[in-house]
Amino acid sequence: MISGVRGRIEAKLPGVVLIDLHGLILQVLTSQTTVNDVGEPGDPVELVTRLWVREDQITLYGFAGREELQLFELLLTVTGIGPRVALSMLSTFRPEDLHNAIAAEDVTALTRVPGLGRKTASRIILELRGKLPEPESSLGTIATSTDAEAIEALQALGYTFSEARDALEHVEHHSGEPVEARVFNALQLLARN
Repeated sequence: MISGVRGRIEAKLPGVVLIDLHGLILQVLTSQTTVNDVGEPGDPVELVTRLWVREDQITLYGFAGREELQLFELLLTVTGIGPRVALSMLSTFRPEDLHNAIAAEDVTALTRVPGLGRKTASRIILELRGKLPEPESSLGTIATSTDAEAIEALQALGYTFSEARDALEHVEHHSGEPVEARVFNALQLLARN
């Protein structure tokens, strides 16, 4: 398994980076986001990769960051989503924006991806609900570790991250309040809405 490549950028094409590994040129398929972020021909580059082996081809997919690779691999677990659609999604959205669109269950935003209809966008949301790791940037908005635990508990009960976070933001917070009390108060608020 090839988990990463390090070399020099030979050329950049739409959705492709050619990497020179001391005379061996690798074609790495990637998102346009990564193509834009990696630098220019002649610059050093390091990509995290996923090797895709099929009967008729071997393809190397690479990304500038681990978060983008993780989203790519998660998208491949959705029924009917292959590498081409996953790359198209990652080319349309930056990883944090795609994560937020899925977490917020925003079907309309996902249909901005070329060739992705409402039915497929809904399937992506349904199958990835609760499976997405929370990006570091959004964890910073959680007030306390108690709230982080409360959000995990609410997600285990079937609520999305954004529903849980919004409910906790509207529930009065008392110093030293146990997680169970935060969850109970949030559930009461969610039941009223």
